[in-house]
Amino acid sequence: MERKEISKSVLKRLPGYLAYLKTLNDTASPYISATALANALGMGEVQVRKDLAMVSDGGRPKIGYKRLALIDDIEQFLGYDNTTDAVLIGAGKLGQALLGYSGFEAYGLNILAAFDVKPMAEKCEEGTPIYPMDQLESFFKANKVLMAIITVPAVYAQEVCDRLIACGIKAIWNFAPTHLEVPANILVQNENMATSLAVLSMHLQAQIKK
Repeated sequence: MERKEISKSVLKRLPGYLAYLKTLNDTASPYISATALANALGMGEVQVRKDLAMVSDGGRPKIGYKRLALIDDIEQFLGYDNTTDAVLIGAGKLGQALLGYSGFEAYGLNILAAFDVKPMAEKCEEGTPIYPMDQLESFFKANKVLMAIITVPAVYAQEVCDRLIACGIKAIWNFAPTHLEVPANILVQNENMATSLAVLSMHLQAQIKK
């Protein structure tokens, strides 16, 4: 299928579809419709149908999509079948946890190295090297890396971001609880745990009041 231009909002929804499809066991129907997927995820049918049409041409009227083929289509569209190299900045507790997560391989993410102002070790338990920050620029000169993961304290995040952009980074996965100022051609995906916790807390309060 020819790759189409796709919005960031659609890109953020596709992993959710993929995660649900992978939870279905072998006894489930080999086909799934946009309607069934929308109902399962509590989403609008029209939106789901449009999203799937962006990544797969395998849908059939009254039948839906072959489930395994749809999984392949989404994974290929998201690039999970291609390895993306990345670096991680901030090898503290959160950074070490991410370095130790083996599940990234399934999504095509390979963390080549980590950097920290004061590395506690030369490498993490899984073997990924940890370098001091003063080696950041030289590492990028020797390695073509376009993605970075930021796990530093908020006060240092923008400075780190600026250095990464100067090194050629095009995509940033930001775990620092702060907004990053970047050029229009740089994609930042924020993982703000405080925001997520606030949403969960508000939901719980609403449920308690019922």
